[in-house]
Amino acid sequence: DDWPNLATMFFDIAGQYGDRPFLWDKLDGSYVPRNWASIADEVRALSAGLRETGVESGDRVVLVAENGTNWVIADLAIIAAGAITVPAYTTNTEALHEHVLNDSGARLAIVSTAALAKRLLPACTKAGTPTVIAIDEVPASNGVEVVAWSDILVRGAESAGGVEARAAEVGRKDTACFIYTSGTGGMPKGVILSHHAVLSNIESIYLAYKPLLSGIDTFLSFLPLSHSYEHTAGLYFPISI
Repeated sequence: DDWPNLATMFFDIAGQYGDRPFLWDKLDGSYVPRNWASIADEVRALSAGLRETGVESGDRVVLVAENGTNWVIADLAIIAAGAITVPAYTTNTEALHEHVLNDSGARLAIVSTAALAKRLLPACTKAGTPTVIAIDEVPASNGVEVVAWSDILVRGAESAGGVEARAAEVGRKDTACFIYTSGTGGMPKGVILSHHAVLSNIESIYLAYKPLLSGIDTFLSFLPLSHSYEHTAGLYFPISI
């Protein structure tokens, strides 16, 4: 109840756990950990960099990436900036990306790879989304500015110290994300979820599973983090405990 939003929850827990392992990515067949402190530092830098790029409170930022450390960093950085994450499925066609961009009114998009950018960038051109932040190297696209993730981190590094104070201003009733449905009943529809909605679900999960938790639990993320279930039960619930 003391956490006003998901970003504040993360920074609070990260401050307690510091150099303990937080996230693992599978690299060359082995899981490689990154600790809480290093992830928190990158979240602060990216969040400040997003603000330097022009992202303001309430802006929507589309996120197109595979499950992994950078997905988590991007999501946390967006909401810490007071903006709203719009996760998109990596399987989306160009037409579906265009629909999500238009329907959400996205100001910006983040994409992980050149392969995923092939469908996203043309959609950004058609939707009039002017800027894409690319985690990997992505070729420039007509009418869309492509900015490197590493450059955004550099931009934000000097002002990263103010990120937690800004994040604390985000209220429970503020929107955290638009989660788009699968589209099996027509075009995907954006479900607007507040920070309170996710925090409330986290509390319910904790009360139900408390007898089974050891305090050193490890979670395997296997559903897309753009899915509402994985977003809550596979990301924010593990952070909260």
